[in-house]
Amino acid sequence: MSRFQVALVRASLLWLVATAVLGVVFQVWPSAAGLWRTTHVHMGVLGFFLSMVMGVAYWMMPRPGGLRQERWEAATFFALHGGLLLRVVAEPHWRRTVAPVWQAASTLSGLLLLTAIATFALAMNARVVTADAVRRRRVRRESAERPAVGRDA
Repeated sequence: MSRFQVALVRASLLWLVATAVLGVVFQVWPSAAGLWRTTHVHMGVLGFFLSMVMGVAYWMMPRPGGLRQERWEAATFFALHGGLLLRVVAEPHWRRTVAPVWQAASTLSGLLLLTAIATFALAMNARVVTADAVRRRRVRRESAERPAVGRDA
């Protein structure tokens, strides 16, 4: 596993624990649920579930022709978790105050999350190819690497 694949999976486990802690907080202080309910869902679905899916998919999905995507993995990780952290801070404040600055921060968090999802989709699209396409790519690469026979240098 690459370092960003590990980071996505480990971060998902942190989000799982944070989601569970927040669920317990709702039981102890039910009044907190109103401001935090949507954030709680984002933490569980995007933080735990989506981060786990992304980390495992980057790790387990075939990499045709030895494809390496560490930059895509890094972009996915930073956009997803940066967006989620911003969401955890901004969304409850926006719900409580309706201040434009918190609305803008919540919107930015949504854009970061969308960026992470789009980045992941583009990276996975490069991995979804037929075996025939991999063979054709390999033949093209091998023929380009062969020295030309009979040509004067």
